[in-house]
Amino acid sequence: MFNIDILMPVIIISGMAYSILAKKLTVAAAFTGAVIAITIFIAAGYPGLAMMTTFFILGSAATSWQRHKKQSLIKFEETGNGRNMLQVLANAGAAGIVGIIVINYPQHSALLLPVMAAAFASATADTLSSELGMVYGRRFFNIISFKADACGRDGVVSLEGTVIGILGSAVIAVIYALGWGWGISFLLIVISGTIGNITDSVLGALLERKGIIGNDAVNFVNTLVAAGAILGLEVVFLSI
Repeated sequence: MFNIDILMPVIIISGMAYSILAKKLTVAAAFTGAVIAITIFIAAGYPGLAMMTTFFILGSAATSWQRHKKQSLIKFEETGNGRNMLQVLANAGAAGIVGIIVINYPQHSALLLPVMAAAFASATADTLSSELGMVYGRRFFNIISFKADACGRDGVVSLEGTVIGILGSAVIAVIYALGWGWGISFLLIVISGTIGNITDSVLGALLERKGIIGNDAVNFVNTLVAAGAILGLEVVFLSI
């Protein structure tokens, strides 16, 4: 009988090969991503792997989209060989940590799987809103002062980019719902992903712009905030 689980190593190895050959990830980053992907799969099966894969595909596409227009606005995170290991951990590390907890405490998976989704939703929202907001945004402002500011600077957002980020969170929420059913978790994932994305901009304006913390730290914290936000929301809704 055909065992669908044999698809997992094929998917991960193919993803690693593509990432390295297309220079989306360094070799170390690709192996790090593979370890996280295996952890996610063990904890959350194919829906979890689909969330991670979707984040990677959408993020890579958004970063490459109309890159020439963004060239003068920002310093790209990718090196000539792609994103490095720390950047992978910054974006997917929180979800991986949740995966480890689910593996060790499977009885809490119903509570924790939406947390994993929220972390991916935040990472996806952040990448899409940043990369596509620069292309499609019309008016840019500092998220703290709400005054007009230069596109591409840390902590600068646009209405268009924010909406795109919400849609990115919704894509991850849809994948979660297809895997584990539609319900209030769909809305909570979108809300939490958006909270994480907004946190990223706030940290960018307050700390990253001043050189206090780097982009990797900001990305990791925004996924942690999204994870914490949905945990709080779940507690509230479960108590109603």
